[in-house]
Amino acid sequence: MKLECMIEVRHPGFTLRLNETIECTGITAVMGASGSGKSTLLRALAGLETGARGRITLDDEILLDSASGRCLPPHRRGIGYVFQDARLFPHRSVHGNLHYAFARARPGAEAPGFDEVITALDLLPLLDRRTAGLSGGERQRVAIARALLAHPRLLLMDEPLAALDRKRKVELLPYIRQLPAHFRIPILYVSHAVEEVAQLAGDVLILANGSVVARGAVQTVLEQPEAEAVSGPFEGGVVFDARVAAQVPEYVLTEVEVAGQRLSLPQIAVPVGTPVRLRVRARDVAIALAPVVGTSIRNQLAARVLRLDTDPAGAYAEVLLGLVGAQPGCDPHLRARITRESLATLDLALGQPVWALIKGVSFDAAP
Repeated sequence: MKLECMIEVRHPGFTLRLNETIECTGITAVMGASGSGKSTLLRALAGLETGARGRITLDDEILLDSASGRCLPPHRRGIGYVFQDARLFPHRSVHGNLHYAFARARPGAEAPGFDEVITALDLLPLLDRRTAGLSGGERQRVAIARALLAHPRLLLMDEPLAALDRKRKVELLPYIRQLPAHFRIPILYVSHAVEEVAQLAGDVLILANGSVVARGAVQTVLEQPEAEAVSGPFEGGVVFDARVAAQVPEYVLTEVEVAGQRLSLPQIAVPVGTPVRLRVRARDVAIALAPVVGTSIRNQLAARVLRLDTDPAGAYAEVLLGLVGAQPGCDPHLRARITRESLATLDLALGQPVWALIKGVSFDAAP
């Protein structure tokens, strides 16, 4: 599915300007700091920004063409919307909320069935309950189901986990991850949380001051300074894909393989051979000139210095590392944030072989 968007939306003190073509497959994340234009973009796509000007097409169907005066109303665009707050009807039960959308679904032979959606989102035990008695995670699952039952061609999700605590977020992420494959519906997913984007998205757009400042594959974009501007300097890092190589039940660990080397992680309950996506923060990587013994840091990977970035006015330097053993063109990177004093003491140089000592890894089953 191709989304072409050449629009301008003006608000007092802020203007969103975009000229982008997005191949909507799987989950595409839209990141940016507060006020960067993320929600404005989604509202314009959905037809909720009455001041939007320009042209929007979805699979060559014109949704907006202000030059010719064409502007499809929201209910005719075939776009579902899940807001940060679930916006369920309080006077209806869960079943009533879902049936309302199902009865008004966009016509089409590929529409997901009522029972199929209920099963996929584990909503059967909730159908007779009132929405006021649901937890935050349950409300969002109902909101997602309601959007799906309207049979959208494209699903927009505007920070759907922002109001949830960490436990509820962890519970809801697997449901969101499986939606595109299960229902054949691509998602534009707005978030400023790097952890969510790293786990869910295949591609990322980053907005700043109403414009796209970076876009591409999640592994590439999350390495860039524009991503760090969203996450903050101490959340910057890298994302790369690996594969489960072995289970170590004695210590409740899982070994994964990346670039022919192995990392040990807290146990992941998946079979050997399963792909996983790893995220390593720059702050969790130390550098040594040789393997270190007598330390609790078990993950030590052979690497090579690719880039050195220093700020003479700051205390820190950043080192980009390439893992030894990676295939050409598929080189997973690591970033290490160390002090400038450490950089000088180690006397690091481009191309130098080193060892990356990884103190922490977050992981998730790859989408």
